[in-house]
Amino acid sequence: MGNPKAFLNVHRQEAGYRPIHDRIHDFGEVEQTLNTRERKLQASRCMDCGVPFCHWACPLGNKAPEWNDALYKGEWEQAYRLLASTNPFPEFTGRICPALCEKACVLNRFNHEPTTNREDEAAIVEAAFREGYVQPQVPVRNGKRVAVVGAGPAGLAAADVLNRQGYAVTVFEKNEAAGGLLRYGIPNFKLNKAIIDRRIRLMEQEGIEFKYGQHISLSDQLAPLVSDYSSVIIATGTPTARDLNIPGRELRGVHFALELLSQQNRVLAGMEFDKDERITARGKDVLVIGGGDTGSDCIGTAHRQGCKSVTQIEIMPRPTEGPDDPQNPWPNWPRTLKTTSSHEEGCTRRWNINTLEFLGENGRLTGVKVQEIEWKPAPVPSGSPAGSPPPRPQMVAKGEPFVIKAELCLLAMGFLKPEHPQYTESVFVCGDAQNGASLVVRAMASGMETAKKVDTFLR
Repeated sequence: MGNPKAFLNVHRQEAGYRPIHDRIHDFGEVEQTLNTRERKLQASRCMDCGVPFCHWACPLGNKAPEWNDALYKGEWEQAYRLLASTNPFPEFTGRICPALCEKACVLNRFNHEPTTNREDEAAIVEAAFREGYVQPQVPVRNGKRVAVVGAGPAGLAAADVLNRQGYAVTVFEKNEAAGGLLRYGIPNFKLNKAIIDRRIRLMEQEGIEFKYGQHISLSDQLAPLVSDYSSVIIATGTPTARDLNIPGRELRGVHFALELLSQQNRVLAGMEFDKDERITARGKDVLVIGGGDTGSDCIGTAHRQGCKSVTQIEIMPRPTEGPDDPQNPWPNWPRTLKTTSSHEEGCTRRWNINTLEFLGENGRLTGVKVQEIEWKPAPVPSGSPAGSPPPRPQMVAKGEPFVIKAELCLLAMGFLKPEHPQYTESVFVCGDAQNGASLVVRAMASGMETAKKVDTFLR
């Protein structure tokens, strides 16, 4: 390492967010950037730890110590080459990855000031595009064709790997543009869609063909693809959101989270919607059901649309404050309370809340009846063998039901894992379509691993 003792006298410095009073009025990216000198100083903090747990924690196996060292020394092109050797799209993960590597960083264990890997990653790839280090590479074709169904992060990663190995890759996408969750689920204030467009243009220059508006039925239309292509990869994600079938679900104003998020992203892309189709939080009290990242994205979107107030409820208990999680000690990911940039913009957050009924007048939502609950350990059945997992805790009502005023309710409770039939041996499944909803970085890793399996199969 260029400066093995920098971690002793250089503290962690994050670029931070734009001021709240400024950012809530537009959908521009909220994150700021450090100048080159400060960024190199942050890279210098990557210590010679001996065992890089960051590498272990990253689903892609990113070589953070190597490219941090190159960045510190000012060797930007070398840093990019090292980064791109394991990560096909660092401009995505550098913006939206929760940075599993940083939680596993030895400095996080040492003083809770891990190296700023994610921000360093974003700085490296942006410099690479700016300086022209990223250029299209068209490989020699091997005469075999592969179809990828789904242009989300898993499908794009699989297509990228196979294209570089010489396969003629065609990506079929049901929407009007590529990106999947990156484009239609993640708000622009976290990931500007011009970043996706830049990457897709590069992939097209490298020979990957994209076909949009292609609704491929896996039961009826898969057979023609199997006959036309050497192999088929299914990367259709998790399209079915978890619903909340309680009285009043049919009221106007109750929507899945992605209905709001995808429509808003399409509006920003220039698409127009009728007044009756438009989902907006303007002037409304908004309730978000679900405490994950998607719920957080709804909060930030509601603020930018001009909501009156936002409340977020979660049926599970409030996580520990952290920074350590006794149930998941370092270097594992700590399940601690997460406060996002959207939460900072204003939000009432409540845990241990069960939703009972949607209330309305004249077919429109006016409020949501909820009840506080608590979780109690369930009794262990008699005769259970030793080592059996404990039964799930029981949900017990606590206090009287009450009503949260809301004219817009967004369901952000996750997605159902898809079920697939037994496909022929030339068909492979990857990403969320295979594993259920997870992180973008894990979807990318799955796509790359599946591409290797396809290559082995076709060889």
